[in-house]
Amino acid sequence: MAASSKPTDESSHPYDTFPNHQDLDWMISDAKFTANTRTDFYDRSLTSRRYALVGVACSIIFSCSCIVAGIVTSANHGVFGVTVINMVSMEPINIMIQLAQLGQQSEILALVLNLIVTLCTESIGLVHGISLRSALASESRLRFNTNLRLLTAARGWYNPNGALLNGVSAILLIISYSSASLIVCFDVQTPSLTYEDGIAIAGLPLLVLGVALFLQVMIALSGMRAVKILTWSSSPFDLTAALVHHAQLIPATLQCMRCVSDLDTYGGPAKPSEIQPSAWHAHPSIQKVVISLWVMVAACTGWAALVMYIWGKSPSIRLIFPDALTLQTWSFFPSGYSSICYNLNMPSGVNLEVWILLFVNMALIQGPLTLGLHCSELISNVIRDERQWRCATGRKGLRTVTNPVKAIFTHPICLVLFVAKPFLHWMFGLSFTIDHSATDGELGMVLVYMFTAQIWNLCIALFIFACFFTFVALRQPRGPQPAAYGHVQTLANLVDEWSPVMWWGHKEDGIPYCHAGTSDHPLPDVKMDCVYAGSGAGSLVPLS
Repeated sequence: MAASSKPTDESSHPYDTFPNHQDLDWMISDAKFTANTRTDFYDRSLTSRRYALVGVACSIIFSCSCIVAGIVTSANHGVFGVTVINMVSMEPINIMIQLAQLGQQSEILALVLNLIVTLCTESIGLVHGISLRSALASESRLRFNTNLRLLTAARGWYNPNGALLNGVSAILLIISYSSASLIVCFDVQTPSLTYEDGIAIAGLPLLVLGVALFLQVMIALSGMRAVKILTWSSSPFDLTAALVHHAQLIPATLQCMRCVSDLDTYGGPAKPSEIQPSAWHAHPSIQKVVISLWVMVAACTGWAALVMYIWGKSPSIRLIFPDALTLQTWSFFPSGYSSICYNLNMPSGVNLEVWILLFVNMALIQGPLTLGLHCSELISNVIRDERQWRCATGRKGLRTVTNPVKAIFTHPICLVLFVAKPFLHWMFGLSFTIDHSATDGELGMVLVYMFTAQIWNLCIALFIFACFFTFVALRQPRGPQPAAYGHVQTLANLVDEWSPVMWWGHKEDGIPYCHAGTSDHPLPDVKMDCVYAGSGAGSLVPLS
């Protein structure tokens, strides 16, 4: 691991770097604790910084490409024009097959577009999350390595990491996915001798997508420039070591066997526990995230039931969709059974008011899904941090160096969330479909379809997603190693020797207290019948 500075003599790092260190003398019973801390080993993770900036650069390129393409389309075909990318001459014999193939191609294109938006927003979110974490640390308000990025803010109304621009970022994130759902449409060429139909790209939604992504990049970069970033590493250990090294965090004594949930109670000597608390009990925001996921499932269920109720009570809609939804007529792609539609056209045709109304419809319905998936990042990242910490009792030990790109594809929960984001947004697009077909390169009638079967499919997918993350949040780790879940103060208390590879376990016997901690070599298991307090605590008077 790259060191932030050259290693120096361990004895040259006493606690005299902390303010009022005389007041801390009673807490320090052995100078060995300080000498072994060696927090100058933390990694600034310049590799992660390069990855993050490359991702932001790619996001800028994609957003500018969308802006240019949207402007060119609007200049050539009008504000409501489209650009055809795949025109097919329809044969009367095979017209139904060809239309079905075009429909499948458009859905694949929409899925790819959602995936690209996810890659861009994740890259932007990495920079924004790191800068927000550093801003909270500079204000002594950072508790966990992972925070709700858009729902946690630094002080200052005009701060780039403050509440105002975080709220703007949340709105821009919703607009990004909403506009992506409106870009792909169909175009019919009427002057041709043969009936031609093809896939087209709507210019205005493409322009809005580009602007939304570009503004998110600007907010993230301004937040990065507004704060001093100690480390770009996503590892809670590099962050904790950096905070201790720069005197922004002070390790507490007598806490070597105390987990994160014990910090609100008396944190004295303790015996090892065979079962650790779950993330649900350790991180207060996780409870809100899990509850919001189940509210989202309930809302989707109510939406499907409402569509079926309206279809059953409206004779005019049943004329358009006469067939009821049954197990035999159920399908993954839209088929029209027991569905409803409504018209967003104005008397003057498709105009700016129609587009505004269309974006508002998409944002209001798709917004909760976007924010719910964003908040789920908290669960996946907190569990990732805890799994990394629990490697300290494994055979290979804990490696503090983390690769942010590799972590997504090697950690199962992060990978599930990364795949679920574009897939669930795509499934929402199948449920809430905007039929904004164009004729001769210009949009005509705009219809909104709500397909019951696809809404139920989305509901089932959200139910599985919520069950999975609820199980993960409620699962209790086994073993005596205290759970931290990326809580920086807990990690500062538990780690007494910093090194690129660490093991945790029993370090010293004592009367009446033993000591557990970390080392650069494997340690024996802790003794379940002993009371642990910390290095040098054996000379203290037992607490009654």
